[in-house]
Amino acid sequence: MNDDNILQNLSQNLLEILEDGEYYDITIEVGSDPYVKIFRAHMAILYYRSPYFRRILSVNKKKNDRTLTHIKLPNILPETFQVILRYIYGGVVSLNEYDVSNIIKILVSASELGLQELIILVQSYLIENKTEWIELNFNDVYQTSFENNCFSELQRYCNHLISKVPDKIFRLINLSSTSEKVIVSLIQSENLQIKVIQVWDYVLKWGYAQNPELPSDRKNFSEEDFNTLKNSLRQCIPHIKFYNLTSDEFLSKVLPYKKILSEELLDDLIRHFMNPSNRSEEDNSNHIDSNIITYQHAELILRWINTNRSNTYTSMLKRLIYRDTTDTTQKFKLLLRGTWDGFTPEKFHEICDGQSHTVTIVKVQDSNEILGGYNPIGWKSDNCYGTSEDSFIFSFKDNSNIENHILSRVKFELTATFNNNDIGPSFSGCDLTLRNNIGSCSLKSYENQIRETTGNFIVEEYEVFQIIGG
Repeated sequence: MNDDNILQNLSQNLLEILEDGEYYDITIEVGSDPYVKIFRAHMAILYYRSPYFRRILSVNKKKNDRTLTHIKLPNILPETFQVILRYIYGGVVSLNEYDVSNIIKILVSASELGLQELIILVQSYLIENKTEWIELNFNDVYQTSFENNCFSELQRYCNHLISKVPDKIFRLINLSSTSEKVIVSLIQSENLQIKVIQVWDYVLKWGYAQNPELPSDRKNFSEEDFNTLKNSLRQCIPHIKFYNLTSDEFLSKVLPYKKILSEELLDDLIRHFMNPSNRSEEDNSNHIDSNIITYQHAELILRWINTNRSNTYTSMLKRLIYRDTTDTTQKFKLLLRGTWDGFTPEKFHEICDGQSHTVTIVKVQDSNEILGGYNPIGWKSDNCYGTSEDSFIFSFKDNSNIENHILSRVKFELTATFNNNDIGPSFSGCDLTLRNNIGSCSLKSYENQIRETTGNFIVEEYEVFQIIGG
């Protein structure tokens, strides 16, 4: 008999002891009226398996009059405690049998009883098997994880989600029940892929949700109402990048709420947005020399580049993405435009061979669809694959909505790009390839397919940019 069989038999024997009604020496009253249940157990097992019971039983020694020791656990549900008690005796629990809300209750109760092994087990199960549920119920999970220092793995996972997919969390959370700490963490995230004006809208909605007594129309606000909203948002406002707004956005969306801004911040913003030289700088900095994408597309693409695994341009791109009012030197440098330079592979290689850190942008004819890819290594004409762990391809289904996109990072690094005299820019030779004014997409070396169909399409326009610093 191997060790596993011995341990399984031992576990089964201990569970049989739990179910035996003859030799118990302690009763445990679990729950509160009207849902109360009495469990029978054995002091020796509880003492050595649970720090909580060890502490309780050390104070309540076995009575000499042979009366049973009785313990009350009003904060735990009877059905939850039954699962935990079986774990205490048998050392096993099948979490697949329970819905996630009950698993969370098991986790919280395990913490109250000091069952560290079960705490680790439940956290790992949730992270490995219930990620979608965690995202949909993020605020509840976040608050639960930070109510107890024992839930360190869940805390780390929640912080990971905030740092990696903050825009997704922003869209999923219930603003009325979301804590200030979560909101601040989201707007501080370097990976937040939504416009500043959308961040401001979210923050305002959160402020309203925290104060449902406020008038729904700002025009009906009293001085006290403005002060109430100001107090609710005092930790959020310092982290909003107001200087990245356009003048129109500032005038129409922020200035009407000037009473919730500090006098110093308001004066500085007004000077910035009303100064003609700053407006000119804003117009220039928010313009990209492209017939296909806008500044917002470019900013998002730079964020994707900035989150690559081994990008040597990290510091430069951070300065571009989170620029202040004077740092406008980093830009997309246009290398090639199809309607100017032609769509032939020969012209592409003549202009782009040897150029590194390039972004290819493609406009699909008779649609609003935009496709593209990032190649950090130089293009060549040697009929060989190019190796890169930082390449990615992408698509925007609607050029007016940057949130409706697909990002697909390279999966097989050795075939990230394909170089050939007879074709233009090509990612893997399959995932995104241009030949003259015909493009094609399928799936080979990248994580996801960026188009719903795999057939050829006609290229209306394409551009190749190089990311450079001033």
